[in-house]
Parts: sequence; structure tokens; C-alpha cells
Amino acid sequence: MRRVIYAWDYIEWGGAQIHFLALMKEARKSFETIAVLPKGTDPQFLGFMSAADIHYELFEGHIDAKPKKGILAKLKRHWTRIRAEYSMLCKINNVGIDAVVHTDILPGQSLLSLVWLCLRTNVYITLHNAQPPVPKWRWLLWRMKFGIISMFANFHVFCTNEHAARYYRRLFLKRTADDIKVTYDSINPNEINDASTAFFDRKTELERLDIPTEKFLVLAVGQFVDRKGRWTFLEAAKLVKQTTDDILFVWVCPNLPEEKDRERISRFDLGDAFHLIKSEAIGAERHDILKFFRVADTFVLPSFVEGVPIALLEAMAIGIPSISTNVYGIPEAIIHEKTGLLVEAGNAKALSQSILRLKQDSDLLGKLSRNGREFVLKNFDETIAAQIAVEAYKSTMAGDN
Repeated sequence: MRRVIYAWDYIEWGGAQIHFLALMKEARKSFETIAVLPKGTDPQFLGFMSAADIHYELFEGHIDAKPKKGILAKLKRHWTRIRAEYSMLCKINNVGIDAVVHTDILPGQSLLSLVWLCLRTNVYITLHNAQPPVPKWRWLLWRMKFGIISMFANFHVFCTNEHAARYYRRLFLKRTADDIKVTYDSINPNEINDASTAFFDRKTELERLDIPTEKFLVLAVGQFVDRKGRWTFLEAAKLVKQTTDDILFVWVCPNLPEEKDRERISRFDLGDAFHLIKSEAIGAERHDILKFFRVADTFVLPSFVEGVPIALLEAMAIGIPSISTNVYGIPEAIIHEKTGLLVEAGNAKALSQSILRLKQDSDLLGKLSRNGREFVLKNFDETIAAQIAVEAYKSTMAGDN
């Protein structure tokens, strides 16, 4: 049986891993499917893999995804990445030409690793969002690297939104650029339906987590990092608190922040108006997390850099009125005033005003709930995205015959 190997070199989990999980569940119907990932990967995500009956193998080493300052720190991170990629490649060394390796390493950073893979088998990468603006010299360097990898006929690209696809078509050579397929970040309608209809006692769940039960609840779900707009979220919470004490802010994340970030959180002086919760406290299964969305009166994700975030899609599909930022692929899901509300990234005042507006306008709240749910269920079904990927794998392998 032909194989599809999914490989990455970081231990944190988020939307990218949930996207890969959706592809794996579909691919295993047609191929032997294996995930190759680092030791130290979040146990909660490994639990998701086991629950989906996806076989995985672990390798030593992983990248450090945290931002670094200073030349030495950046060089150390670069060396760590090289070692992690080498360990990953050694783990999949015996792959044959009749297989596919699907990863999300970038040509701009990992050209040699991608070349190594292309010399051995069929390679797919998934690109989730466009890059922030860079100096011209870096853009030209990227074009050279993207051009080199484009010369391999067995190299292929998926993007998880149209915005990213338009961006990367400018970097790859024509054959690769024309072949880019969009496999949207998406939701599983069956999982959404199960989470929406399962018994759920909001009050009991909030009491279990020591969260007040009677307030309007604003929820964010995702890694608590700068690019997700965490400080904008807290600044908006502070502004809202100056207007009313009847709104509560909750952020659910895979990993809690370090001490220096906790100290910065405390300086917002939000007290019981803000709760940061590790996702494993909610439950070990995806179903538990999806059900938890139902505690929210509105969902907020004020990202600076983003494709189409799966957490946002899941919230909308469950019927939670949502607010996010007018960046990258997000407007492909949120049509302002129709399926949700958009604000500019970093604008805490606009975000606070949008939150207050939804609390005060029940008609708008209901409209966005209905429209957002209908739009996501119609346009972001993970089965469609996964089938596009699987058909591409089959076409590639058929070409090897």
C-alpha cells in the first residue's frame, strides 16, 4: 500500500496541526498514513492522533518557534532548526519514490531539506499565510530559493486560503505557481453538530473552572502569542472594564505563558475579568474543546498574522458571533456586518467598541450567529479540502507509473 507521510518539526499544536489531522483522516482511507513529529509534542495533540487512529513516529529535537532578539540568539535558533530538520529527515530516510511526504517547512528557510526530499520522493508543502513585508533583498533571496525548488517536477504546493495562494504565486516559478491548490483550513460538520447538540451545562462548566457564570463572556482560543493579538485582546478588555463590569474575557490556549508574560498580564489590572485556561483543563478530546465554545456569547481573535484560523471557523460554525481582524485570509470567512465583525489589527479601542456593540445589540448578535454558522458550514467543510489533497496525491503517484 502506498504511503503518505506527514512531517513537521515543532511541538506546539494549533490550527496547522488540526488541518493536517483532517487530511490524515481522509488520506488513511486510501493510503498507509504516518505522521513523523518531534518528541515532546503536546500530549493533548498526541491524544487527538490516537483517537483518530493515526500512526505516528517520534524523532529527537524540535525547533524553537519563539521570537528571538540579538544575533547570537537568532543564530542559535537557526542551528536548532537545522538539527531538528536533520533528525526529521533521518526518520523518513527510507521513503520511496512511490510515496508522498507532506510537510509545512518553507523554501525560504529550509531549501536544502526540501531539495533532499525531492531527490527521494514526491513532496507537498502547505502554506498557511502570506509573510509580513520584508526588505527587497530578502524578497529577491526568497524568489531565488522558491525558484530553485520549483524546478523539481515532483514538488507541489497547497495553500489554506486564497490570500496566501495569491501571495505565493508571485514567488514560485510558473509551473509550480499555476499548480497551487487551495485546501482551506476548515471544520468537520459532524464534529460541530455533535458539539452543538451534546448535553452541556454552561453554569456547571464555568463553576468547575472557577469562572463567574452570569456575565457576558468573550472567548478566544489559540496560542497565547503576540501574532494572535494577545495584548490587543487584554487592552480591549481593560477598556471594556472601564465601561462595564458585566463582561468577562477568557482565553483558552495549549500552553500557559512564561513568568514575564504573566507579570505583563497582571499590569492590565483585570482581576477576575480575565481568565487564561490551559486547554487540557477543559478536556482531553477535541469534542470537549468544541463543546466549551458554547460558554461564549461572542468569540474574538485579534490576530496580526493569520490564514483562516480554524478556531474562528469552529466558533462561527457553532453559532458564536465572532470578531476578528481585517488581515490576510480572515476576510474570506468574516464578511463585515454579515458573517461577523472586522476590526483593524492592533486597534484595541475598535475591538472594545465592537464587543460592547454586540452585547448591546441582540438583533445583530443573532444575525451574525445565524449567518456565520451558515456561511462556514457551506464553505469550509474539511472533507472537501481533504479530498482535494488526496486526489492530488493519487494523481502524483499515478504519474510515477
